[in-house]
Amino acid sequence: MGVGRRMHKQGPPGPLDESLVTRKRKDAPAAPVQERGKKRRTAEGKSANPNRFDLKKSKVPAIANGNVTGKAVNGKKVSKKTVLSPVLDADDSLGDEDIEDEADGIDDPDIIEDEVGDVSVGRLDALGSDTDLDGFEDDEFVDSDSDAAVKKGMWSEDEDEEDMEEKLTAANIEGLSRKLDMQKAIEDAEAQAELEEAAMQTNIAGDRPHILDDEDKDGDARPSLVTPDLQLLRTRITDTVRVLDDFSKLAEEGRSRAEYTAQLVKDICAYYGYSPFLAEKLFNLFPPREAFAFFEANETARPVVIRTNTLRTHRRELAQTLINRGVQLEPVGKWSKVGLQIFESQVPLGATPEYLAGHYILQAASSFLPVMALAPQENERVLDMAAAPGGKTTHIAALMKNTGCIFANDSNKSRAKGLIGNIHRMGVKNTIVCNYSASEFPKVMGGFDRVLLDAPCSGTGVIAKDASVKTNKTEQDFMRLPHLQKQLILAAIDSVDHASKTGGYIVYSTCSVTVEENEQVVQYALNKRPNVKLVDSGLTFGKEGFVRYMGKVFHPSMKFTRRYYPHAYNVDGFFVAKFKKIGPTPVNAVGAKGAEGAKAGVEEGVEQVYDKTPAVEEDKQDDDFGGWDDEEDEKYIERAKRAQLRRKGKDPRAVGKGRTRGDRGNAVLKGEETAKVNGDETRVLKPNGKTKSKGKSGM
Repeated sequence: MGVGRRMHKQGPPGPLDESLVTRKRKDAPAAPVQERGKKRRTAEGKSANPNRFDLKKSKVPAIANGNVTGKAVNGKKVSKKTVLSPVLDADDSLGDEDIEDEADGIDDPDIIEDEVGDVSVGRLDALGSDTDLDGFEDDEFVDSDSDAAVKKGMWSEDEDEEDMEEKLTAANIEGLSRKLDMQKAIEDAEAQAELEEAAMQTNIAGDRPHILDDEDKDGDARPSLVTPDLQLLRTRITDTVRVLDDFSKLAEEGRSRAEYTAQLVKDICAYYGYSPFLAEKLFNLFPPREAFAFFEANETARPVVIRTNTLRTHRRELAQTLINRGVQLEPVGKWSKVGLQIFESQVPLGATPEYLAGHYILQAASSFLPVMALAPQENERVLDMAAAPGGKTTHIAALMKNTGCIFANDSNKSRAKGLIGNIHRMGVKNTIVCNYSASEFPKVMGGFDRVLLDAPCSGTGVIAKDASVKTNKTEQDFMRLPHLQKQLILAAIDSVDHASKTGGYIVYSTCSVTVEENEQVVQYALNKRPNVKLVDSGLTFGKEGFVRYMGKVFHPSMKFTRRYYPHAYNVDGFFVAKFKKIGPTPVNAVGAKGAEGAKAGVEEGVEQVYDKTPAVEEDKQDDDFGGWDDEEDEKYIERAKRAQLRRKGKDPRAVGKGRTRGDRGNAVLKGEETAKVNGDETRVLKPNGKTKSKGKSGM
């Protein structure tokens, strides 16, 4: 590609003069002043101005209205439009008249002497700082083919030459500078306004945010929007939380903390969809910022977790098998040796061959905690009072290695079917499934080494699983459920054998975070059963239970209980408490159904100790099966004996007549006794082989 047309006209720029760079530094020495050319003489032969250059002997071409003519000078063609570079102070300017007068003073623009060099821009700049510029005329301009090309190289090649000329014209440089200053001021003002608007929304500025609505003159509050803006609502929630964190500095004057709290609860109800009653109850459990994190965590589902069945496999083998099936997983945490957290699965986890073979069970990580606190030992008798669907029961069986005996009880018969299915699938062989109301224990059975009570609750800890809890729980629910839980925990305590060599423990757990279902129930058990105490659960993490809550004071040992929150541990909300039974239940203690003794049918003044013996009613204490009615059962027994003889081909009426010695020996072995058959007395033998009597046939 050849040289462009522009390069033919102007040529490449010259080398950069270091004097132009160094002189801008304050500590650099001033550029040396070059000797001026010959002065121009007037018609009288005198110099018109000693500070002027002689344009006749300079290389500056003719000027006409600020443009250089395109005539050739010394064989070189000069550009028709060459940028003029006047050197002026801020107060000096040149008009068009000065330029025309200067052009008229040139006698012959075509004759330019060669011995006078071009006027350097750097030289003029140097002169402009220390020399009076009033003596200079408009002829001190330089050609763009010389040193001025360095200045011109500062501009973009795509910019129009006329715009460049306009920017550098001395007549409008002051106005152009003023215009740029105004544009910059406008841009700064717009940027500041945008920053202030963003600061109002995000409170970066740190001023006191306006959150609470002002009341109208009539005293009525402003009506709320039918469909609130969720983004603005969330912004107001974060602002309110920030104000409550530093109330003394950020609160508005004349506003109380209760007003901000009420506004925050109201916004939480609108944003997350809680009922006002439940939102306030949950909000009071935490500081404002932690409460906001709790409500936010309830909007996200907890990770899917599976528990390895150590009766059939090991966690490492199970993990490798599932990874080969396209499952992304990792251990649930250092606190569990059997849990695996699932991130992504290419196969349905409830239909894999490993699941059907009982190698694992889908179970929430929080459900591991009660069994870990219970810590069952081998060859013990354990009761799971609310066992369905079987996750905790099979976990207990795995820890006991299928030894001992587990009684898995559930009051719901339909749920018990799923419990039986999981027990069979997981290979559990030491479990007995029963269907009783948990409050009936220990009337049904007592003397257990350990009892696990995962009580039915409101489910405020598993809102991420069941969002209906946000609206369907009322104040009556938080009165009815604690009443049931208090009955169950007393029955659990009474079912434990305090003399157990390895056990004597009760674990109470709920999937709720409210104090009414947790600390208050535990405190009730401590008050009604002085023969139990709270002990360390053995769990390595979790927050301590409340010792004080909204004016209520609990036992100091409540610190041994553990609370789990979704925003703190990424598990479902849970509560775990562990009791140790240190003595027998007092006779006059309040029972599960009232002040009737710890056990039905107990005589006054007799201290009962449940030593692994089933309790029965008063009228059926003589027999483990509830007693017999001999008169009613005798005819059924005789009828069965006659039927048995007929099946053997013998006549029941001929028994005892003509029997051989072998028949008599068989009778002895069978332990036959006397009997009357249709009024006939037959001779039979006692179990010891001695003859009782001889019967005479009435035939």
